[in-house]
Amino acid sequence: MSAQLEKVKELIELRAQARLGGGEKSIQKQHDKGKYTARERIAMLLDEGSFEEFDMFVKHRCTNFGQDKKHFLGDGVVTGYGTIEGRLVYVFAQDFTVFGGSLSETMALKICKVMDQAMKMGAPVIGINDSGGARIQEGINALAGYAEIFQRNILASGVVPQISGIFGPCAGGAVYSPALTDFTIMTRGTSYMFLTGPKVVKTVTGEDVTQEQLGGASVHSTKSGVTHFAVDTEEDGLKLIRKLLGFIPQNNLEETPHIECFDPIDRLDDSLNEIIPDSPNKPYDMFEVIGAIVDNGEFLEVHGDYAKNIIVGFARFNGQSVGVVANQPKMLAGVLDSNASRKAARFVRFCDAFNIPLVTLVDVPGFLPGTGQEYGGVIMHGAKLLYAYGEATVPKITITLRKSYGGAHIVMSCKQLRGDINYAWPTAEIAVMGASGAVEVLYAKEVAAAENPAEVAAAKEDEYSKLFQNPYQAAKYGYIDDVIEPRNTRFRVIRALQQLATKKLTNPAKKHGNIPL
Repeated sequence: MSAQLEKVKELIELRAQARLGGGEKSIQKQHDKGKYTARERIAMLLDEGSFEEFDMFVKHRCTNFGQDKKHFLGDGVVTGYGTIEGRLVYVFAQDFTVFGGSLSETMALKICKVMDQAMKMGAPVIGINDSGGARIQEGINALAGYAEIFQRNILASGVVPQISGIFGPCAGGAVYSPALTDFTIMTRGTSYMFLTGPKVVKTVTGEDVTQEQLGGASVHSTKSGVTHFAVDTEEDGLKLIRKLLGFIPQNNLEETPHIECFDPIDRLDDSLNEIIPDSPNKPYDMFEVIGAIVDNGEFLEVHGDYAKNIIVGFARFNGQSVGVVANQPKMLAGVLDSNASRKAARFVRFCDAFNIPLVTLVDVPGFLPGTGQEYGGVIMHGAKLLYAYGEATVPKITITLRKSYGGAHIVMSCKQLRGDINYAWPTAEIAVMGASGAVEVLYAKEVAAAENPAEVAAAKEDEYSKLFQNPYQAAKYGYIDDVIEPRNTRFRVIRALQQLATKKLTNPAKKHGNIPL
């Protein structure tokens, strides 16, 4: 065999060795836990045959604690690029079979390389996390590696989409990279995220808590809001990433992908003309409204298990991707509270960063009252949503279906926050407050002095309702552009989006604003 063929043979052998990660036994252990390997995950995520790998032959440089005797090619992370539905993406997947996926200096350098490349090329970055944390043997070098990654997450924010899949442990400082990215997906039962583990919690606070109770997918998707999606299997998670990217542009300078639409733009849905109950206190399901107006009834909800009194997610109108924000009357009557405000504000800012128009469906009686909310800073959290809508320069279409009261009316993309097209259904009630509250303020003395206070109060409520609990007062001042027939909502939104396609609006020159965090 010639010298050249020998070298080719050596290359092939080294590649085979690198592809085995920590070896057959470690791969079997990973499979036994119901988890896939880093390479299997990448193969499922990307278009078949599209993956091109970087840094397959990287080794760590640590000599402490006998580390110089243990080396694996690739050093615990698989990095490179490929395509999803033909579109370029960059990817890194931590390999738990190598040192438990722990982060070393060289692993961080590999991750930083793909992130830098993604920024240069203007393509999304997908990170799959499955790691025991920092490689303790490397000490400060591992911490420096994390900080290098975080710095890139920060610089890439709002420039290219960043998605994190948590498919195993993600603990300590490692949690901050997913927290800095746009969307986080966790798998139920096999993934967890926390800053300090159960043992430290027990030592410091005395609490007995399991990994699942402390930082499992159910905790972060329902209680903390740290994760946007919780899925049952890794396959579901990887499919979801592919689906999510279908709504998002490659970077902040591009428009969203446009797909051919076979759902007629003038499709009328008569059910919408009767969906609002006669009683103002009776709920209905906002998902039914969304399903009736978007293309093919398809809606990808984001943060679905968290702050359910507000709905956010992606849909299409005539093939164009939009972000939908909608109050949910079925949950807490659709009131805004701290968590709902934060959830919606983050989504609005993502859409604005990536040129995704916003369609807002309003049915909000106000902010949730009480000491719990006030002590928790509802003023500041509500201001986040207000800031997000006011700052956004993408096309903004707002439709008021029923209630839109007080400060919550302003916060939900009103005309004065530079709403482009503000429509209302004839059932809309746009006022400072509801009729009973208004009568208490305006006619308190008159009602108290009357022989029959209940009758007088009812008459005054009726008078107030006729005057203010309709869309025509707001329309009279031009704060509502048109009152529309509910069944025609889809057509009106699509026409508005077409009209707003060439919108140009810029904010005043500044380094950045100071959002009320």
